[in-house]
Amino acid sequence: MRIPRIAIPMPHSTDIEYAERAIPQYERAIEIGGGLPIRIPLDQTPEEVMKLIESCDAVVLPGSGADVDPAKYDAPRHPKTEDADAKRDTVDELLLQDAYNMRKPILGICYGLQILNVYRSGTLLQDIESPVNHAAGRKIPIAHSVEIEPESRLSEIVHGINLPVNSSHHQAADLIGDGLRVVARCPQDGIVEALEGTSPDHFVLAVQWHPERSMDDANSRALFRALTQAAQTNSS
Repeated sequence: MRIPRIAIPMPHSTDIEYAERAIPQYERAIEIGGGLPIRIPLDQTPEEVMKLIESCDAVVLPGSGADVDPAKYDAPRHPKTEDADAKRDTVDELLLQDAYNMRKPILGICYGLQILNVYRSGTLLQDIESPVNHAAGRKIPIAHSVEIEPESRLSEIVHGINLPVNSSHHQAADLIGDGLRVVARCPQDGIVEALEGTSPDHFVLAVQWHPERSMDDANSRALFRALTQAAQTNSS
């Protein structure tokens, strides 16, 4: 059986140090899950990008140091909203357009969840005010736990409804986009922690935490393995 080709955009177009530091973790996670990571550059023409995208079987949308431009969801800019990354957004939108048209599996991570939600006409909470430190990042291995909807694709993948997670974000999904539903929240403050697609024949899953940082954990590995398996099924 052919190894599925998993498209992954470079995380950032201008912060090269961040992008080069971050992407190997995602690539390793894809490989552990049984896929072949295909880097999608952010500095090529849409035509060149589409040639690469069309050769891929699934999509991973990684985290980013940027924030989605609030103009995309008709909101005024919050003082704590980071600069947008227009090149990353353009590539993400091409990836999502192709994935939805061709029913290719999608796994969004952190910023990937946020851009997915905005792409589907949702909105974002631009800065979380909570006693929970959602931006803890690499400072601690576990930031908080998430409660998962029992009747969800996510609960089937991780075989449970309570999960400790690593977290590194200051924004979150607010109004949920078309064809998406909330399948996990932080129990302490209700912040949305995972979304999935409502179409049973299209694998769309996005998590607000960073499973690529904890691939020694079976649940983290299961997320990437589920994406690869969905890609194999979709291309067969």
